[in-house]
Amino acid sequence: MPNEPEVSENARQRLDPASGAFEAQEQEPPGLTTAMTPMPDHGEETYVGHGKLDGQAALITGGGSGIGRAVAIAYAREGADVAISYLPEEQSDAEETAHWVEQAGRTAVLLPGDIGEEQTARTIVRDAVAKLARLDILVNNAGVQRARREHGLASVRTEEMDETFKVNLYAMFWITQESLHHLGEGASIINTTSIQAYEPSESLVDYAATKAAILNFTINMAEQLGPQGIRVNAVAPGPIWTPLQPATKPAESMTRFGKNTPLGRAGQPAEVAPAFVFLASPADASYVSGTVLGVTGGRAVG
Repeated sequence: MPNEPEVSENARQRLDPASGAFEAQEQEPPGLTTAMTPMPDHGEETYVGHGKLDGQAALITGGGSGIGRAVAIAYAREGADVAISYLPEEQSDAEETAHWVEQAGRTAVLLPGDIGEEQTARTIVRDAVAKLARLDILVNNAGVQRARREHGLASVRTEEMDETFKVNLYAMFWITQESLHHLGEGASIINTTSIQAYEPSESLVDYAATKAAILNFTINMAEQLGPQGIRVNAVAPGPIWTPLQPATKPAESMTRFGKNTPLGRAGQPAEVAPAFVFLASPADASYVSGTVLGVTGGRAVG
């Protein structure tokens, strides 16, 4: 396992809750990490592994940035090889994620493509298995949203709804179906839902609906796959500082981002990744299935 990384002054500043104020900023979707101010913390300089996933192989959708990058780094430092699915426009972000995986001494596989297309979604699973020789952990993390200045159902356009449902839901079905050819007893599926499944925002009506559906899918799959020894769980993040935020919301909303939590701030991707490690770890969560872990800054889930 890698030595414990030195924590730089920059990392300390990023992890300080008092520094959780963000400037007004906006990007074109899907957004890039390098254009964010401040830069998110993915645990690059702070996460220390303990061999919880030694010898395992994971596929993470939406693994190029944000929560996906933090999970990839954590999994690698816990001993897993990692395949990362991402949009081609996010190539630079994905390469940075791969750098951190490889620095931990693990294999990184880059799988660009739009998983909102069925053939691509199924192909990334086959490619991940071909290059990693096995699949033990599936993280259905990729998601899109589009916050609307005009709230309400009337503002939802069919083409935008199609994209949201295909990436957030259809792809999860396709990728999970394909993965079942390779996942065996002891394997783990972890889906990313959201606080939006419990407290839907008017401006995110279609996105919130998909996140509620992911809860249902998680419970259903836990019931279906339990007899095969496959555990299925979900993580429900609250407001987390990722490229999805400035790329899909009005610039001025960033100055208030995360302030509506009991902790009074947004979370960092590094603060979400340990939940994914716990759920994937056979030593820690062998009897945990059909469960949703909230990482929400104090907002209630369930």
